[in-house]
Amino acid sequence: MTAARWERRVQLGAHPLAYPLVRGIGRIGPVVRVPRVGVVVSEAAPARQVLTDTEGFTKTGPGSPADLWTPVVGPSVLLNMEGDDHARLRRKLSGLFTPRFVDQLCARVAAKPMAALRAELAAGRAVDLVPVVRDLAGAVICELVGLRADRADFARAFAAATAVTSMVRLGRSRLTPAQVARGRKALSELTGPAAEAFAHGDPESVPGRMRELGLSEQEALGAVAAFVLTGTETLVSYVPRLIALAHDTGWLPRLVAEPERADDVVSEALRFTVPSPVMLRSVAAERTIGDVRVRPGDRVVIATISAAKGLGGFDPDRPHPPEVQRLWFGAGPHFCLGMPLAGAEIRTVLDTVLAAGGAAVVDRKVARRVLIPAYRSLVVRRA
Repeated sequence: MTAARWERRVQLGAHPLAYPLVRGIGRIGPVVRVPRVGVVVSEAAPARQVLTDTEGFTKTGPGSPADLWTPVVGPSVLLNMEGDDHARLRRKLSGLFTPRFVDQLCARVAAKPMAALRAELAAGRAVDLVPVVRDLAGAVICELVGLRADRADFARAFAAATAVTSMVRLGRSRLTPAQVARGRKALSELTGPAAEAFAHGDPESVPGRMRELGLSEQEALGAVAAFVLTGTETLVSYVPRLIALAHDTGWLPRLVAEPERADDVVSEALRFTVPSPVMLRSVAAERTIGDVRVRPGDRVVIATISAAKGLGGFDPDRPHPPEVQRLWFGAGPHFCLGMPLAGAEIRTVLDTVLAAGGAAVVDRKVARRVLIPAYRSLVVRRA
């Protein structure tokens, strides 16, 4: 089966109805008003227009992500902030994920699991990459909330994060009171340790580092919640898909011989898999997107999956035009602050696989009915 067909199976496993609908709307036109859904934007240029125009489009109005997140995480967590308050918090956080810091963090949490992965592959044994990446994500969560933990704690941290994100659905505009209560309880398992780490002020911990950067405790806990909730499932989804895609297209053995091309493959795989397939905005002021007039209160659905895939099939040799570049991480003031950390985690796993001489996919299963399309298992063996 080709790489494109496997990716389609992954998308349909997650969203058997929504994925064909979103892709079908994109074939009708670049900007289409859909009853009971909103104004769907399916091309990169108008998508970037919406994301960068924060006076015309907001994350805090009706139908925006704030309707889902605010009842669980509170009003000030980057995910649901706009204007001067958002800009001030981003400025404070701008020095957080420096290249040196993220490299040290990943080296600290990934040394043992990556050594074990390399040893298993080198010995010719089959390894399921999904739990490997899940453990890595759990370890990073523990670092983000200030825990020095073992593998059991990694699993609990990952479960607490996904207990919140698993309640989000493409067609769900709000959470029920029971869902909000469950989400708050799960999140408290992470923000409790983060508050303790912030109080201790250890600069080796992420909350302690935030304190050094001048954040208040509330701001630090909100930032931790934002990074955990937006970065956990996307990472666990993306890394196995990256390995599968590189295997299916013949790029994995090529990277063993040409490791300098790894960044090109990672970037193109992000475009092709689209970790954030849909983004939401609420219209704050009258605007025209393409040839569609929108008014305050309208909901805008940015179909990143269509905007990114519009460039064509998987091809790391093809440069990304400006309107497409890193669109899956957002654009403008809301561009993902955690991108350097995500990049370091991705390269940690990919570099380990390449150091073991590469790998071949020997078995895989698609995850069903999940928010972020993913493999439920991806078993690899040394090539």
